[in-house]
Amino acid sequence: MSTQPSLPPVLRPIAPPQRALTDLAARFGTATRGEIDGVILTGITLATADLRAGEVFVAIRGVNQHGAAFAPTAAEKGAVAIITDAEGADIAANVGLPIVIVDDPRGVLGVLSAWVYGTGADDDLPLLFATTGTNGKTSVTHLLEGILTQIGVVSGLSSTAERHIAGDTIISRLTTPEASETHALLALMRERNVEAVAVEVSAQALSRRRVDGIVFDVAGFTNLSHDHLDDYADMEEYFEAKLPLFRPDRARRGVISLDSASGADVVTAAEIPVVTVGTPAIAADADAAARADWVVTIDEERQRGTRFTMSGPGGRSLTTVVPVIGPHMAANAALAIVMLLEGGYTWERITEVLTGDGRIMAYLPGRTELVSGEHGPAVYVDFGHTPDAFVKTLAAVRRVTPGRTLMLFGADGDRDATKRLDMGRTAVEGSDILVITDHHPRFEDPTSIRATLIAGARDVQPDAEIHEFSPPEKAIVAAVGMVGEGDAILWAGPGHQDYRDIRGVRTPYSARELARRALRDAGWPVPDPHWPVPYED
Repeated sequence: MSTQPSLPPVLRPIAPPQRALTDLAARFGTATRGEIDGVILTGITLATADLRAGEVFVAIRGVNQHGAAFAPTAAEKGAVAIITDAEGADIAANVGLPIVIVDDPRGVLGVLSAWVYGTGADDDLPLLFATTGTNGKTSVTHLLEGILTQIGVVSGLSSTAERHIAGDTIISRLTTPEASETHALLALMRERNVEAVAVEVSAQALSRRRVDGIVFDVAGFTNLSHDHLDDYADMEEYFEAKLPLFRPDRARRGVISLDSASGADVVTAAEIPVVTVGTPAIAADADAAARADWVVTIDEERQRGTRFTMSGPGGRSLTTVVPVIGPHMAANAALAIVMLLEGGYTWERITEVLTGDGRIMAYLPGRTELVSGEHGPAVYVDFGHTPDAFVKTLAAVRRVTPGRTLMLFGADGDRDATKRLDMGRTAVEGSDILVITDHHPRFEDPTSIRATLIAGARDVQPDAEIHEFSPPEKAIVAAVGMVGEGDAILWAGPGHQDYRDIRGVRTPYSARELARRALRDAGWPVPDPHWPVPYED
């Protein structure tokens, strides 16, 4: 397949506020060029590809060139003004649009977007829930939305996988969109009468100021483990990038998981009131997790869900099922429930529904997603792409698999290469058969990426059964041929994604569909994709 899929649209309110450019200049500008009187704007964007007539174009200096070089394109597409720095103003001087000069366009984008769309901390907004951490952000975000829907709340969601607005689904571009997109999305959600919104917030979103201008009602922290050292100098810097979410200018309350060692450090550093959650069965420090305000106990693990009990202040206790495997998913579910409590939803309202339904009714796209049928090997497609995620998810798969466990995965090109040896090590240690393939090679040599993963595995288990196949379309067919009834395949990395990035081209690709096709071709029955699936065997 060679057709490159189009990027999802940037969402905006149907009836955006109208703002006077003179007011914008008075609030944020240091100088102006051209005639600004009488100019009305209805939106704001960084990207000319998404610009709509009536909006202002914000030109920021990039790595290779200044965004002001695209000012002529912005004018052609109907921009009413340009916001940029002094350098950008010189570049765009002859475009014919009025210019508002600011000292730091990137730094002001969040508060400027909040002003344009009326989505600042003092505006009338839905309840806002933010989740950060290395692993589990997307899962918690989708679990929050699932529970909100169960208790009858009109909800919204912004995650790595998808954007949801009152039941409508749009595929995501970035884990956390640019500040201008985020505020436009919130304005649209308010317009659609959304009551509560769950947002996934990455460290990069905080570092790159994509959530500036927003004060979340509740912020949650899942864990911290090895990742993103292509963006941050070391784990300490990566950790520090998460902390701003737990300050009063970013959030009002926090819920912190104590399952990773960094949880206690977040509690210490937080400048807002926080509540803690712990799962002793998987925590780095079981005793510390057992002393959390809310403690999670794993009751039962099956292929189609995990039953758990969470106990907390005042003798409160809830037993329910999260519809995916693994104690780490039960921990994510408990974190989501406590975040909702901290957001003001009552214990009685939540427990009545979860007890009555017997489970959390949430769909977690590409998160240990079971794509196989009742007979044959169980095949899970997962987005996990860190050593820590491999350890937890493989352990969960093995506990519900009577036979052998096969691990199939590749690694991102042009991303944190320092974790690749550990990815190979943890994958081979947690599986019976290892199949190495490609993921997003981007501009790297995929052969070299695979070699590093295999080296990490061979270093700890020289005699392990390790296979190498490229491309992944070939790898999944081979993997299905190596297993049988009672065995399991964990295909880690692609998760929900519908493309592979090969030399800058988004090539259409679905691991879920490829896995189903391989199973069908091997003679195993495969159900049509559906949700929810029953917890009962």
